[in-house]
Amino acid sequence: MKKIILAAVASALIAGPAAADGHGVKIGVLLGFTGPIESLAPDMALAAELAMKEVSDSGAFMGGKSVSAVRGDSTCIDSAAATATAERLITSDKVSGIMGADCSGVTIATLQNVAMAKGVAMISPSATSPALSDLEDKGLFFRTAPSDARQGQVIAEILKERGIKNVAMTYTNNDYGKGLADSIQMNFEKVGGTVSISAAHEDGKADYGAEVGALAQAGGEVLIVAGYLDQGGKGIIQASLDSGSFDTFVLPDGMIGDSLPAAIGSDLDGSFGTVPGTDSPGAAKMSEMAKAAGFANGPFASESYDAAALLMLAMQAAGSTDSADYAQKVMMVANAPGEKIFPGELAKGLKILADGGDIDYVGASAVELIGAGESAGNYREILVKGGENTTARFR
Repeated sequence: MKKIILAAVASALIAGPAAADGHGVKIGVLLGFTGPIESLAPDMALAAELAMKEVSDSGAFMGGKSVSAVRGDSTCIDSAAATATAERLITSDKVSGIMGADCSGVTIATLQNVAMAKGVAMISPSATSPALSDLEDKGLFFRTAPSDARQGQVIAEILKERGIKNVAMTYTNNDYGKGLADSIQMNFEKVGGTVSISAAHEDGKADYGAEVGALAQAGGEVLIVAGYLDQGGKGIIQASLDSGSFDTFVLPDGMIGDSLPAAIGSDLDGSFGTVPGTDSPGAAKMSEMAKAAGFANGPFASESYDAAALLMLAMQAAGSTDSADYAQKVMMVANAPGEKIFPGELAKGLKILADGGDIDYVGASAVELIGAGESAGNYREILVKGGENTTARFR
């Protein structure tokens, strides 16, 4: 109960003055401003809000309406807190849609316990659990991040290319961690690799010595850490380095961000990993726009801009801010046929839709929604070098 109260207070403080516009359209920004990915959330929120400002400034949205963001704290891992925040966003703040949530467990809980019951659409920029692909959502849930079913394939490919045959793996004990670990193991074994151990860890512990001891005893050429960069994942890595158990780490998307190499230092050099990303023209444009706006186009920022943009473009296509109307238009505006729309071109897209035309929203992350409405999947392969996350290649 204490965590729920603290999260509610935090989300109320985060909401800020942007929620004050009573004459425009409100969109919830439900991200983990506290918790194990709190270093990523600010840039993700700013990216989504940049899309909203672009649409508001255009004067072309829904007959000239403005759009404002209402921030809410998902905490990333506390489902009760996340659902309470989502309830507030919908019933009190009267948002017309939610950009979020971020982490898979709280996204599933929010969708099932609040959004579906209230009939409000959600587009997540970063919830990657394979479980979300087949979850009943009444046509209200989409994601601009690819499923970890795809990330597991990419990581297995990288390991094989590097000649790594035996790995140890630890994962954060939730929907995201378990789904990703299962995908990695299945795909790595398909290409002839061996996983010596796949063990869960809890976030928020002060000492990970016991966990690292078990991982070291099982052995492996590298340690895959399917966790969170500001919590248990970081603790596992530091304990591994302190004990000399492992010196090279495989870092899936939840471990990618500037805060991890900053915290660990040069000992992280040589580690590698994956995060959704593309070298498309839209990504380059997004980086320019983010820099001009004073934030970094870091992990999941492009996907956040795109998630917010898709909500607004779907509303425009439907001529309605009611999820029952516009959710049916998300796949249409996201995919061909139609005029390609990139970051900074939302006004163009809005005008085409207002005139009855079609658009193919490419956005910052090369959006292509498949299945029930999730990204087909593009990845940036990361190599930690010189104390920084660098790009090895795109996949």
